[in-house]
Formats: sequence, structure tokens, C-alpha cells
Amino acid sequence: MTPRLVEPEWLDELPADDPAAIRSRRDLRRVNAWMQHSCIIARLLEASFRERSPRLIVEVGAGDGSLMLALARRLAPRWKQVKVLLVDRCHVVSHETVAEFERLEWPLETVRADIFDWLAKPFDGEADVMMANLFLHHFHPERLKMLLGQASERSGLFLACEPRRSGVAMAGSRLLGLIGCNAVSRHDAVVSVRAGFTGRELSGAWPKDNGWDVQEGPAGLFSHYFLARKTI
Repeated sequence: MTPRLVEPEWLDELPADDPAAIRSRRDLRRVNAWMQHSCIIARLLEASFRERSPRLIVEVGAGDGSLMLALARRLAPRWKQVKVLLVDRCHVVSHETVAEFERLEWPLETVRADIFDWLAKPFDGEADVMMANLFLHHFHPERLKMLLGQASERSGLFLACEPRRSGVAMAGSRLLGLIGCNAVSRHDAVVSVRAGFTGRELSGAWPKDNGWDVQEGPAGLFSHYFLARKTI
């Protein structure tokens, strides 16, 4: 497998209100559904919280909140009053998304901030869950290690679902035009796979601490998951 290659993604360079960016975020919702990330993450969370539901879930790099909303719809019938905090450098969460969280009775807070600035600020207690979806692959190794180190100090469980760096995933990324994705989404999908993960790469970037149980591996056809759970 070729080494990780982190390159700029077009969506990150566009203004949030650019029509191509708006279309690409809509494409991402379809891609997440196609990759079944809400299902993958829900299964991992349910396996980690068998006796109680988490009180606070933080999603970093949350985008428009659609992945977290899909997750809430799956879990709300069993998990009540889970507080959600969405952190992203852009504010693109719609009024409709906010209203749907209210209907599910999951309290929602959004924070517009750079992830490193936000992680560096004082935090009251820790999140039961901190999660990232299609976010960690944006970072070069040193920045990734810094992010994971800060996250380990703020959460009892950290969970990520990322692109898998594989031939199958690369082939899938080149077919997004067939489901109507625009040029931004098609470009960024290929870049994302090149920057994706395989083997134990995320485990290697996690702090070396015996107080964590770390799992990592393939999820579905195109994805790679990472889960670190505090044991002490």
C-alpha cells in the first residue's frame, strides 16, 4: 500500500455559501449513507455503552451535522436526552437540523471554532464520547498526533470513521460521478482515499498510555474505524 498522501481538498478552500460547496455537502450526505457510516458508528457505540447511554457526545469537524443527526435518529428510541456538541470551523448547521434534534429531545449545541483552538480551551469534565467522521484524514502526521493527544485528555471514548486507503476504496471514489456527485466531491473523494488509513496507523498516533483499550480496522467496503476507550 502506498504511503499516506495529505493534499488540499477543494471543499475546504471554498466559501461555505459557494454553490459548489453547498452541492458538495449535499453529496457528502449521500456518500455517508452509501458508506453506511451512521450504522457503523451506531454499532460501535452500542457495543461500548451496554449498561447506560452517554450523557455527552462531541463531534469534531461536524460539518452540517447530518451524520450526527442520522446517528441520533438510530439511537434516540433507546438513548434519551443525550446532549450533542458539534464543533466545526464553519457554521453550516441548518434550522431544519436543529429542529429535528429538538424533536428527538437530544439537546444540541454548535460551536464555530478551529479544532485545535477549541481543544486547547478549558473544558468542564470530559465528553463521554468524542467522535470524528471523515475528518482525521485531513491532517499530516504531526498535527494528527497532536489532535489525538488533546482529544485523549477530553474524552472517555474516542471514535473515528475514516476513508480506508485501499484499491477497492480508490475504485469506489472514482465512481461517484455515477451517483451524481459534482466535480468538487469527485476530486475530494480521490484525495481522501490517498490520505486515508490502513493497518494500525491511527493506533500509532494515539498517546502511548496503558489506560486505553484501542481498536482499529476495516469497516465495510471502503471505511476504516478507530476506537479508543479509557479503562481506568
